[in-house]
Amino acid sequence: MNDHYSPPALVLHWLVAILIAAAFFIGLYLHGLPLSPWKFKLISWHKWIGMSVLALVALRILVRLTGKAPPLPSHMSRLEQGAAHLGHLVLYLLMIAVPLTGWAMSSAYGIPVVFLGLFRLPDLISVDPVLAPQLKLLHAWLNWTLAALVVGHVLVALKHHFIDRDGLLDRMRPGRTRH
Repeated sequence: MNDHYSPPALVLHWLVAILIAAAFFIGLYLHGLPLSPWKFKLISWHKWIGMSVLALVALRILVRLTGKAPPLPSHMSRLEQGAAHLGHLVLYLLMIAVPLTGWAMSSAYGIPVVFLGLFRLPDLISVDPVLAPQLKLLHAWLNWTLAALVVGHVLVALKHHFIDRDGLLDRMRPGRTRH
């Protein structure tokens, strides 16, 4: 039985996790900054990371659809397994929705998204000064929801590792040998 994720799934999981954390904390930091060249640079980095997350999540979904995930531990009830699947589904939806709402918000404000300072991405919507602040609020709420779900994801993984001792966390830990 294959009880580990594939190397591409492993790399994408941790890369997306690091990028989401970076985008979240950059977003928190720049929120309170006054307008300045530094704030504009951070906003650009935040957008680059968000667009990278969107692309990598699309790749993650492709990897996930072409490969089989290791089975969940047999001791987990059907309810726990359903909750795990639902939690992962919502994580994926949020990993797509958060960057898309940020991109739409930029479009509504009339601020282009220029990936890595090289490629201007098309606007998702027309400039709309009424919709822009609503998208800003939605983007913030989705971010906080994603952050809460990520914290829950980590706590459940640690519970499986330290309390259940069922090897669930080892499936996604870097440097673990395959069985």
